[in-house]
Amino acid sequence: MTERSDRPDSAAVPGRAQVVIVGGGVIGCSIAYHLAHLGWTDVVLLEQHALTAGTTWHAAGLITSAGMADETSLFFSRYSRDLYARLEAETGHSTGFRPVGHISLATTPQRQEALRREADWMHGFGVDDTEISASEIAAMWPLARTDDVLSGFYVADEGRADPVGVATSLAKGARQLGVRIVEGIAATGVQTKGKRVTAVLTEAGPIETEFVVNAAGMWARQFGALAGVSVPLQAAEHYYLLTDTVPGMDSDLAVIEDPDNYGYYRPEGDGMLVGLFEPIGAPWSLDGVPRDFSFGKLPPDWERMEPFLGPALARIPCLTETGVRTFFCGPESFTADVRPLIGPAPELDGYFVAAGLNSLGILSGGGVGSVVAQWIVDGVPPVDTAHIAIDRTASYETSRRFRRERTPEQLGVLFGDAVWPSWKPSTARNIRRSVLHDRLAAQGAHFGQSAGWEYPEWFAGPGEHPAGEAGFGRPAAHDIVAREHHAVREAVGVLDMTLMAKFYVQGPDAAAVLSRLSANDVTAQPGRIVYTQWLTDAGGIVADVTVTWLEPEKFLVIASDVIHRRVEPMIRRESRPGEFVAVTDVTSGTTLLSVQGPRSRELIGRLTDAEMGDTSFPYLAVRAVHVGYAPALAVRVTYVGELGFELHVPAEYGAGVYDDLMEAGADLGIRPVGLAAMTSLRLEKGYRDFGVDIDSTDNPIEAGLGFAVAWDKPGGFTGREALLKARAAGAPRNRVVGVLVPDPGADLFGSEPVLRDGVRVGYVRAAAYGYTLGGPVGLAQVACPDGVTAGWLAGGEFTVRTGTGRELPARLQIAPFYDPQRLRILS
Repeated sequence: MTERSDRPDSAAVPGRAQVVIVGGGVIGCSIAYHLAHLGWTDVVLLEQHALTAGTTWHAAGLITSAGMADETSLFFSRYSRDLYARLEAETGHSTGFRPVGHISLATTPQRQEALRREADWMHGFGVDDTEISASEIAAMWPLARTDDVLSGFYVADEGRADPVGVATSLAKGARQLGVRIVEGIAATGVQTKGKRVTAVLTEAGPIETEFVVNAAGMWARQFGALAGVSVPLQAAEHYYLLTDTVPGMDSDLAVIEDPDNYGYYRPEGDGMLVGLFEPIGAPWSLDGVPRDFSFGKLPPDWERMEPFLGPALARIPCLTETGVRTFFCGPESFTADVRPLIGPAPELDGYFVAAGLNSLGILSGGGVGSVVAQWIVDGVPPVDTAHIAIDRTASYETSRRFRRERTPEQLGVLFGDAVWPSWKPSTARNIRRSVLHDRLAAQGAHFGQSAGWEYPEWFAGPGEHPAGEAGFGRPAAHDIVAREHHAVREAVGVLDMTLMAKFYVQGPDAAAVLSRLSANDVTAQPGRIVYTQWLTDAGGIVADVTVTWLEPEKFLVIASDVIHRRVEPMIRRESRPGEFVAVTDVTSGTTLLSVQGPRSRELIGRLTDAEMGDTSFPYLAVRAVHVGYAPALAVRVTYVGELGFELHVPAEYGAGVYDDLMEAGADLGIRPVGLAAMTSLRLEKGYRDFGVDIDSTDNPIEAGLGFAVAWDKPGGFTGREALLKARAAGAPRNRVVGVLVPDPGADLFGSEPVLRDGVRVGYVRAAAYGYTLGGPVGLAQVACPDGVTAGWLAGGEFTVRTGTGRELPARLQIAPFYDPQRLRILS
């Protein structure tokens, strides 16, 4: 049923519902629809105005998989396409989906290679993305200029849909199954008890609930703030031009996207729609979207947009003689990394977010609704969420300054500016810096950014100024990274790893809670670091951490920066009634220096009175020491495959310890080392990186981390039953393994298809140049119906196909390519 209220009326909302969805755009309607199909029909959807009144109503309705460079994004787009194609038969309301086809244009060699790589990757998932010539494009689109086009990439079964029709059909399907949709009444907040949602507050009274879903679109940040939930998104101006009648226009023409001219094109009645994703955009309403903004339009800024309109319109020459019916400007919300914000909020239990679709709400809406609904019902998402989970974000992203600075860049980033390996955000930089930042800059550091942290990628020497270029050629800093790589393999290097998330976990029940969370045995021995995964009930990896037992009731947990906000909520949710555990975030107060290489022991030994020998300081041991003046927690551990130590130093001592290390190691060949070299080193050794080459769809067996599972430890661990079933099933059918291309002239970047005897069996998840091994090295996910075993890997001829079409002979194996016996680590 649908209810519309012109004034708040307590009778318009029920007193209780299992799930309350806030927001009646395509995302909220899709979640309601999918929850109902999963049997959850005690659902209320609240829309403060009318369905689709926010941004859904004015969407362009493109249905395409273009730019979907990971499995989850591709699922969102392809599932949505299939759903919209069949939805009318179920609900009786048309989605307006028309599979007229979609073409991406390549007008430079670099773009052509990027689109070839994308098409080759998509072929492995059943998407027929076909390269076509400029003459074929001209035959399909006679009105388009093609003299500068090198080729196009055509997906025949994609196209366009009616945004309002899609949302309305989803809402109708939800209503038919019993979902209650209330229009004209706004949610005004969330009631909580402790850290759990208990009710949604509305203009017509509270609704008790177990789950609230913030699908409020461009209002999601404001609604989240009412409950203390950070939802970092910002509305931006988004433009398209609707023309007068265009002679020769055919309503069945394919959608065209021209990424290097930031334009897209499709028929609109007897005219044309020309959309823009300009490289320099404009945020709108930084201080919040007004409550009464409904089916709203913004006044177009012709002066700002004129430089971008010209190149876009030049693609269709006849438009210079065609009148403009409307130059439309409406808001769309964008996020800090142009990925959606999905999943349970870290701040509150029972609070889900589904917002920040970056102008892709229609083409992703079906898939997003399906995933969020399954996540609520099952407690586990059905796809990898590493790059879309809202807990990847940081609270600074909600700040007005950040949103003002970052948003202008994001429209162009979404449309293809960020496909290159060397790309980094240019706005809102220098947010989080370690105490060593200025020293590293003085040493020639070139900085990247992750979770707001500025980190060194590599260190240029005097007179060296390598510049990143668009494309997939060998990086300009290749030789610089080689120096740092060899310093670690042959002498000693120092890496500033302060960006890693660090937590003290303390209390009488800390050991019990961490033991249940951890697949490995983290309480086997005090004074020892343990590498472990935290899993879902289904056995999927959701955190890849180390846990160090420092004192009887005190542990240190180290996690990557991208899951910083995931750690505390996981511990909180694992704690049972009556258990007491305190979590203290010490990231900002600790400088973390990683000293790695065969001379690392000698170097630290020059600065400490502590015994550093192998007998007194064995591998994985932890000791409290002094390094120079500074108290430090020293950990013998490595992420690069060499003898090495981590030094956890109070921040105020960090600069002094770094200076001491560089001075004391001058005659040992010491170098500062960036994360580019670290990636090369760790991939030679086969070390995994969560969110890069392993994710939540992998269990530890599939990820090659079975060695880190304590199968029979007392009390078990979350996910154990699922892992036992997986182990009993034999060799995994999908597995992450090492890949090496023994060709010094080749380079890999990730996502390249892997073939066995000419048949695709997987793709490269992460890669770098292996300077010790003499060629590109990485980690690939491969599949075999009978199980991926060492014998299967040894029994076939493997190749990796590059974006230029080259097939490079490759070796694949389960064991690391570098030092598989760990002799270097244990030396």
